[in-house]
Amino acid sequence: MRPDQFLAHTALSRRSALGLAGAAALGVAGLSAASPAAAAGPGETMDGEGYDDVMFDVAFAEGGGWAPSRYGPTDQRGTFNEVTAATTASALQLLADGSPVKTYNLGELMTNGFPAFQTTPPRLYEQRLTVLGYQPPAGFTEGGGILQSPEPLGPNRVSIHEERFPQGYTYQIVTQLDGLNHIGVGPTFYNGFQGPDIATPSGTTSLGSENMGPIVTRGILLDVLGLKLDEGASEALARSKDGDPVLHDNYRITISDLKAAATRGGIRRIHPGDVVLLRTGWNKIARSEPERYLAQEPGIYLAEARYLADRRPAIIGSDSWALEVLGNPVVQAAFPVHQELLVKNGIRIGEGIITDELAADGVHEFVYVTTPQYAKGATAGNAPPAALGQPR
Repeated sequence: MRPDQFLAHTALSRRSALGLAGAAALGVAGLSAASPAAAAGPGETMDGEGYDDVMFDVAFAEGGGWAPSRYGPTDQRGTFNEVTAATTASALQLLADGSPVKTYNLGELMTNGFPAFQTTPPRLYEQRLTVLGYQPPAGFTEGGGILQSPEPLGPNRVSIHEERFPQGYTYQIVTQLDGLNHIGVGPTFYNGFQGPDIATPSGTTSLGSENMGPIVTRGILLDVLGLKLDEGASEALARSKDGDPVLHDNYRITISDLKAAATRGGIRRIHPGDVVLLRTGWNKIARSEPERYLAQEPGIYLAEARYLADRRPAIIGSDSWALEVLGNPVVQAAFPVHQELLVKNGIRIGEGIITDELAADGVHEFVYVTTPQYAKGATAGNAPPAALGQPR
């Protein structure tokens, strides 16, 4: 889906999508600093009272009103700061009882033509094989393969395979972790960093992927799809072309859903530094129905984003391509959940994180491991994360 199609689909004018509508049209200010979870402290309650969808004050956010960060005026890591040595040690204790531990790949298989939200130049994944040292089969070069030389190297006749991306490549595709330099409010990004001050032709000088680093922390699965299947909630469910159950195309995941999914999985609280993953099943239609995959998606909206953000997780992720609900009448802006999480709270967003195997094994609490690309100035990383868990 292109941006113009997205705007038309969500009934947004180009003016409102660019954030030019005034605060009066949007309804005043953003979430109060005295948020509902603040008094109890992060992670001490799963209570969800008092959160709303009131659009934040765009002018206030663009003017730097969300800065400085709670982690200091020069911070570039956001809630990754919550993943400390003690946090990691605590997470590893989940595996300390001696039961067998299974390693889960949480990444989507990267294949040519995987559907992606389109801008110009396009987001795409088109891998090509290079061959050196032998004559490849008929049709190889005609199909896009690259023959470097049919002759092997040296007297020992070395042959070589490598891959190339002659049509381009981006970290913002398939399974990915959005960086804090990915989304802004006008020129303003996380912690008040200004786009004109940090943008260079090859990336940003601040907030890039080199500031992430690997993390090992507690992960929790909120299996909303499994919850709705258990409830027999037909209004919340749909099917893929292949018959797989998925959440309805524009289903808005509510705070009640999050709390019920946590209870179902035995999750009593979300701690600072946790990784929170939502399962919607939306990944099941990516290859078979790419247009449907991009047109709408189930996900959270502003109230749920604020509810989760108050718990200061390191990452909030989903198996969908944008985390937030799209195509639902509640949506009155372009990707406001991204702004709420990335820009205001410094919480990175995981997209295309596949949790079906965790759900099948009844693993709702696990050790989450990710090592994003160490790429200077990059806006995302798409190395697949892993989970270490004990099947039930």
